[in-house]
Amino acid sequence: MKLPPDFRKRVLAREWLAGTFLNLGSPMTVEIAGLAGFDWVLIDHEHGPGGEDTLLHQLHAASATPTFPVVRIAQNETPRFKRVLDMGALGVMVPYVSTAAEAAAAVQAMRYPPHGIRGVAKFNRGAGFGGDFEEYYLHAHERLVTVIQIETVEAIKNIDAIAAVDGADVLFVGPTDLSYNMGIRDQLESATFKDALRAVSDAAKRHGKAAGILVHNNGLVPMVRELGYTFTALGSDGGAVRAGLLGFVAALKGK
Repeated sequence: MKLPPDFRKRVLAREWLAGTFLNLGSPMTVEIAGLAGFDWVLIDHEHGPGGEDTLLHQLHAASATPTFPVVRIAQNETPRFKRVLDMGALGVMVPYVSTAAEAAAAVQAMRYPPHGIRGVAKFNRGAGFGGDFEEYYLHAHERLVTVIQIETVEAIKNIDAIAAVDGADVLFVGPTDLSYNMGIRDQLESATFKDALRAVSDAAKRHGKAAGILVHNNGLVPMVRELGYTFTALGSDGGAVRAGLLGFVAALKGK
């Protein structure tokens, strides 16, 4: 498959890029989201129920749309990167990164030698089953997107060092985990949490990276945008289905 030549450049230019999370393990919702007009989608294989069998179908669905598919792996382990990238993921989101060393390890796993340690195989979907291998090999480190999740107090303390890691393209706040780890559960508009958000965004800007975040409330979008977040996701397929069904029930039962 052809690597999009410009998307990573748009990310690093801090262009506003709208995404959503897809955690149902369904290729149908991937396709619906891609056709809805999201710039990128997050296929969640950390908390979502999908496995490698469903991921291939989800990536097939994404390729039928203009959207850029990012896969969240369950842990920062080298073999997990290899599997999802070979299947055709164009970006990888890495959860619970708290140090610059962990961020550097993620970048290394994203990239082929001499830029990293990703295992080389020519006949895989990511490289067009061999047909696009040369271009893919030469340019993957320039076009694949590495999204580093900031979810711990330690990560906030180390944020400048994490942002300085070459190839750590997006510093992406997981607001639920971060707020819980800070002891201010879901207080996303509190001064304390906003200070943490500002620290992440400022570090990203200093080092030429993007700041990203997931929000579940439409009303938070202006706040995070004002704080400098550009790689922003709103809601999820599971949340949208639940909200829609609750609305149907309310209409039918008069609640």
